[in-house]
Amino acid sequence: MSLLPRTAEEFSSAEYWERFFKKRGEKAFEWYGDYNKLCGVLHKYIKPRDKVLVVGCGNSELSEQLYDVGYRHLTNIDISETVVNHMNQKNAKQRPDLTFQMVDATQTPYEDGSYQAALDKGTLDAMASQEEGALAGRMLAEVGRVLGIGGRYVCVTLAQESVIKLAVEHFIQVGWAVRLHCLGDPESQEVSSFALPVFVLVCTKFRKPMPMPILEMCQGEDGAPVRLPVVADLLSVVRERQAYAMLRQRLRTGTDASSTPSLTLCHAPTGRPRYTLTVQDCPPGAKVPRANHFAIFIVPQGRETDWLYGLAEGRGQLAASANFRRLVVVAMHREQEYTDMQAVQSELSPMVMELAPPGMPANQKVPFLSVGGELGWREVVSHGTSDLSGQYSVEDVRGEDGQLYRRLVFLANDGLVQSESRLTNPAAAALSRKNKKSRRKAKPSTSPPMTTPSQTPGGALEVDKGYLCCAHHRVMVAGLAMLGVGTDHNKDVSVLLVGLGGGGLPQFLRDFVPGARVEVVELDPAVLEVAQGWFGFTPDERLTVTLGDGLERINNIEREGGHQYDVIMFDVDSKDPSLGMSCPPPAFVETAFLDRVGNLLTPRGVFMLNLVCRDSALKKSVLGRVRGVFPRVLSRGIEGEVNEVLLCSRGTGETGVPPSLLKAGKTLQGALGMNSSRAATCIPQIDITELLEDLKVA
Repeated sequence: MSLLPRTAEEFSSAEYWERFFKKRGEKAFEWYGDYNKLCGVLHKYIKPRDKVLVVGCGNSELSEQLYDVGYRHLTNIDISETVVNHMNQKNAKQRPDLTFQMVDATQTPYEDGSYQAALDKGTLDAMASQEEGALAGRMLAEVGRVLGIGGRYVCVTLAQESVIKLAVEHFIQVGWAVRLHCLGDPESQEVSSFALPVFVLVCTKFRKPMPMPILEMCQGEDGAPVRLPVVADLLSVVRERQAYAMLRQRLRTGTDASSTPSLTLCHAPTGRPRYTLTVQDCPPGAKVPRANHFAIFIVPQGRETDWLYGLAEGRGQLAASANFRRLVVVAMHREQEYTDMQAVQSELSPMVMELAPPGMPANQKVPFLSVGGELGWREVVSHGTSDLSGQYSVEDVRGEDGQLYRRLVFLANDGLVQSESRLTNPAAAALSRKNKKSRRKAKPSTSPPMTTPSQTPGGALEVDKGYLCCAHHRVMVAGLAMLGVGTDHNKDVSVLLVGLGGGGLPQFLRDFVPGARVEVVELDPAVLEVAQGWFGFTPDERLTVTLGDGLERINNIEREGGHQYDVIMFDVDSKDPSLGMSCPPPAFVETAFLDRVGNLLTPRGVFMLNLVCRDSALKKSVLGRVRGVFPRVLSRGIEGEVNEVLLCSRGTGETGVPPSLLKAGKTLQGALGMNSSRAATCIPQIDITELLEDLKVA
């Protein structure tokens, strides 16, 4: 350890290297791997007949090994007199044509264009810290001078961002082609700080500067080059490779159940995400069979947002059930093709084996686990871009129950399903009812025909409007029992809903709740377009949509006066994931705004809030503000999710859950679908009583 520089500046100090080589003696010091590590890429770009200038050679054996395999035109230069004398004496008899000279790489005595290649193993890294990069800049300029047309500067480097940026920008500016190879970890394990991937920078000189920059990245010595548009993109790829190497090093040295690191593997030809791997270690003291070191679990396509796979708590349960020391959970990305389980295993095996826990035997078989041995199924049926929320995808997936579901996912937060509806085959359902048999599941082919919900030819799929996929939506519908919906003297129900999503909740209210008139406020026009085009949302005189900010809409309604609602529902998400509360945005639960909401309710009115808050202190504060405005607040949590639905009213008297509420729920259950035009073709599938039984006082 004492041989290594204490500061970065020492890397390029002649005095430091004098002390270093005197202390180290004759033992070779291979900074970033030896000949065996580098030979593949070196032979690719430097030919035995080339005249090569080796910059900052040190006492590395690389030049000797190149000489021994036929490279006889090597000129080695270094600023250390000690190392130059030692290397000349060492090679005088065995390699008489291998010369070492004490020369400053920033000002060499060689003629312009006199070399076909310049080889640099760590010298750029050493010099870049001096004079704010000016010293390295002079060295690069000198290399450019002594290289002929078609000559190559081949630099072995750890690719520290400031270093690689300096070199790449220098050569791009003078019109050279730039290519960077990532070779992986260095061979030398002498010090853990060098457990970083080794890169080889190859810069090629042209007779005339290139009109457009040529900037390429390759994985390994033979990887296909991927063209990158700007230097920033190259630096981003380098950071990703380095982060992966550090993660792999950490995983090799220990297990940690409290940490669940993840990484994304991209499709090499396109650079698009293909797999996301999340590492889950078993907790200390867990009783794991001795042979259960390591396993890979393949998440079915379209199921990566399920609680079991998408959240840390769920993956912990999955790992405990699998009972291995380390489980890697693999999610497949949308708009990628996967042939079958065997093909996925073959593709992943080389990479995931690098994530094995320490101490696993070399010949240990690693099982690939899955649900029923299948990859699942997903088809992207539409995609687009919202000006407010970015890119989105509408996709059909097969659920755990074998049914097909349609989902809206915003790619900025692709771990969250924004909206979901179940799909049904109306022709199959009609046949089932005709034959008086139990409901049969539609059996799609591997690639079932998909149409928009408004198109219903024989055999086509459409949204099942009688089924609410989201549990918090079902709770909100059950909360209508607090109004006495379904009794003869309460026929009309006016609803204001902030947040459209796929439109499943407001469409259900309009279609099945007697007398319901629903106004939806939605901020994003793209969401309305998707809801109408892909989720069967059909506005009419009893179901209207106002495009705009929900805050402004409620403020304007209160200011204008003369309008009240039986129900006001908030089901609107926050665009800021850093707040600790993803639903609703904080402004919707400020006391002054909640007062306005209360003023817009009829005397029997109910305010319903979908609250998604992971911050316990923030959640306590929100509940306090809600209770300050609404004396009666009932709540129901959603199993396996963070969601909690609050049912709030300004009624006084009873402080607990009213005993009459279950009776009202049964009345509501019987009223759903009565006088509905959809009753003959679509049945509301909801158990009001079950949903109300778990209510508690918030």
